[in-house]
Amino acid sequence: QVHLVESGGGSAQTGGSLRLSCVASGAASGDVYCMGWFREVPGKEREGVAGIYLGDGKPYYADSVKGRFTISGDNANKTLYLQMNSLKAEDTAMYSCAAAICSAGGYWLLGRHSYGFWGQGTQVSVSS
Repeated sequence: QVHLVESGGGSAQTGGSLRLSCVASGAASGDVYCMGWFREVPGKEREGVAGIYLGDGKPYYADSVKGRFTISGDNANKTLYLQMNSLKAEDTAMYSCAAAICSAGGYWLLGRHSYGFWGQGTQVSVSS
């Protein structure tokens, strides 16, 4: 069983930056993973923010964060990061990381049904 733990959430001013981290434990070292970041606010559907196939490192972004957020990760250590710059109030949400064993990337990585393992989430709050 893969266990995901996020960290790095908190409060930031509009225009500021935060960096989220996610560590996956229990994953077999030989497996290649796809991982993603999702966010959710009460009353709205969970939104895929960014995904990455750790086999080649190619990232995929939602239009709402393209040019502001950068996803990166390391398959050897099963770690995932999300650098969030130029933060906006609408970025306020609970951010969760997700993982799945996969063999290729694509924009399907932004779909929540693409993943079988989920973290508990870390809160990000952006205010002016």
